[in-house]
Amino acid sequence: MIDSHCHLDHEPLFDNLDAVIQRSKDVGITKLLTISTSLKSFQNIKELIQKDEIIYGSFGIHPHETNNDQLTKELIIQNSKPYKRIIGIGETGLDFFYKNSNEKNQKTSFVNHIEAAIELDLPIIIHSRDAEIKTFEILKYYRNQNPKLLMHCFTGSLDFAKKLLDLGSFFSASGIITFKNAKDLQDTFKFIPIEKTLIETDSPFLAPIPNRGKKNEPSFIKHTAIKLSEIKEINFEKLVYETTKNFNRLFNFS
Repeated sequence: MIDSHCHLDHEPLFDNLDAVIQRSKDVGITKLLTISTSLKSFQNIKELIQKDEIIYGSFGIHPHETNNDQLTKELIIQNSKPYKRIIGIGETGLDFFYKNSNEKNQKTSFVNHIEAAIELDLPIIIHSRDAEIKTFEILKYYRNQNPKLLMHCFTGSLDFAKKLLDLGSFFSASGIITFKNAKDLQDTFKFIPIEKTLIETDSPFLAPIPNRGKKNEPSFIKHTAIKLSEIKEINFEKLVYETTKNFNRLFNFS
């Protein structure tokens, strides 16, 4: 299994990293992609990617941080290019649910991340919450440049998913799909083709049932994978095989 989105620089994961990594390996995880959310976060990620061979990282600024950290396309490229184990750009995108940063800053940051990712030929790890229309408008503008899109922790509508599929996007399922009130999201992931599907924890957030209420960690991804295999009506081993293959294809692993 591969956890396509976690935050190993967040507590309690960072201070318990050796145990977290071992539990990840114990359940069969072969890669962990730890995601940058700020300039401070990236400093930790540069250390994390040297900690263990299963850890890879990204570089990016979360939309909530765009009032504090603003980067040009050039700076994103400069920070990402020197590191072979930095394999994605983000997380970036738009979030209008909370008013942590203004819309203009979010849009400017999102565009700079997209353009940097296209030049680097790396996937863009996209966060979108209460922003379907504007997220799609921005992504559609770049469709002729064939950006590699990954909708992280996807919770959007079926209509949004259909539009994003037309752009070639991949979709990552988090522990939210295990929640009792997630029937619409489960139906959306039933529709999304298996060849466009990945799995993630977004740990330490969004622990899946039966661990809801606890601090999440990568080893809990097995519960999400089991639920997704039920939704897709395939066996667990097939689900793991396909999502692993999709990750490796998207992130240019042979």
